[in-house]
Amino acid sequence: MTNARRSGPDLTEAIMRTTLELGQELGYAKLSIEAIAARAGVGKHTIYRRWPSKGALLLDSLLSLSESALDHPDTGDLLVDLRTQIYEAVDLLAGAPFSPLFKALVGEAQHDPGVAAALNERFIAPQADKTVARLKAARDQDQLSPDFDLDVAMAILSGPLYFRLLITQEPLTHEYVDRILDALFTGMGPRP
Repeated sequence: MTNARRSGPDLTEAIMRTTLELGQELGYAKLSIEAIAARAGVGKHTIYRRWPSKGALLLDSLLSLSESALDHPDTGDLLVDLRTQIYEAVDLLAGAPFSPLFKALVGEAQHDPGVAAALNERFIAPQADKTVARLKAARDQDQLSPDFDLDVAMAILSGPLYFRLLITQEPLTHEYVDRILDALFTGMGPRP
């Protein structure tokens, strides 16, 4: 198939795949729309018709990698369900190719309000909403204290992960997740 015949979803997928390949090879700082267009065999205008910026293109490309919606199971055991979901998130965020490119995207979001809004709207907020919904279900089932602030719980659960991923760059491991959950569940549990 020639490049001239590619269109729609096939072309979009090819551009996103090229973005990830070049992002891995060059790093985000050296990644350019021109290089992506050249390797994908399209014009820059083809890319800019679909994405307003390199950051927006990277966000879509990264989101296309995740086959999982990072949903929370509901087995009736909140700790087991949180552990399962957070393990999956850690595996996604800490693994190649997602980790270095996600870190770069978060960095780009600090300078591009459009990327920041899209990252929050399409990745961060949906994941936070799922976690808060699972916590609410657990609270309604008396697995959590009735007055426990669910938004704060979400921040407590995610903050240490992002701190390690973005600030200290220490490894994100299942063992670390276990330590976080063990430390937090004492305060989140129902009071006698």
